[in-house]
Amino acid sequence: MKQTLEGRIAKLFSMSDETWERHANPWSVWTRFTALPVLIAAIWSRTWIGPWAWGLTGLAALWIWVNPRIFPKPASTDNWASKAVLGERVWINRKQIPLPEHHRLAPKLLSGLSGLGLGLLVWGLLQLHIWPTAMGTALVYAGKVWFLDRMVWLYEDMKGATPEYSSWLYKNKAEQDAPSEATPQ
Repeated sequence: MKQTLEGRIAKLFSMSDETWERHANPWSVWTRFTALPVLIAAIWSRTWIGPWAWGLTGLAALWIWVNPRIFPKPASTDNWASKAVLGERVWINRKQIPLPEHHRLAPKLLSGLSGLGLGLLVWGLLQLHIWPTAMGTALVYAGKVWFLDRMVWLYEDMKGATPEYSSWLYKNKAEQDAPSEATPQ
């Protein structure tokens, strides 16, 4: 079975189905955004705290690995953050289940934008220059958030492609039982 680069990275991070389900918790999605600033602070502070910077860097790396595992499976995946994760799963599986043409290029370009930002960020950190560090960080986040938004759209378009994809979307009991606005009273 052919695997995408993202699929190999997910495998490296031991992303099982259960881990993906937990990562779909909005708390996991939103708190994961804290990892990059902690990593930046750890690397930037190397001149002040010396070898202790390695410990902070290790904590940031640990947080990146632990984050998708510590939150419970969400009560509902019918929200933007959860759908972004579900879309990532669809994106990773694109070699097995082809995507519509309009979803094939933009995620690659947005990943490229994040990659460009990462290069600038790393250079800024190595040189201890604030502007490339800040600009790189902004590009990484802009690319990532836009990528996640595209993943929501991708999931919305692909959720009916397989029974597995459909099963990932669910509402909590209260949302299921509540009358919708379209339901006459």
